[in-house]
Amino acid sequence: MANFIDAVRLRTYMGENDMRGAQPLFRAIVAAARDAQLSGVTVTRGIVGFGRSAHVHEVFRGFSNDLPVIVEIVDRESRVMEFLPILDALLNGEPVTIEPLKLLDRAATPDC
Repeated sequence: MANFIDAVRLRTYMGENDMRGAQPLFRAIVAAARDAQLSGVTVTRGIVGFGRSAHVHEVFRGFSNDLPVIVEIVDRESRVMEFLPILDALLNGEPVTIEPLKLLDRAATPDC
């Protein structure tokens, strides 16, 4: 029987052109999450989206201009909450969501 643990998924939304110093913001977040030894991070590029400004970001005639990016972090709630001040220092008003989920505990699941 699979063993699941309580965890959360944190998502933050930004444009691919958003920068933190000399690097893209999403890369700075991935590096910080890795340094914090969080369980997992995924960056996804969208094909169209808009945020507070209501300006639509999309691919137009084969060219992209500041496409939407979602950074997802999955870990135990306590670890994500410890990471929030680090994330907050990187962000400049980008929205953040946190959702509860059940995570398969790979350490407790025997190999098939």
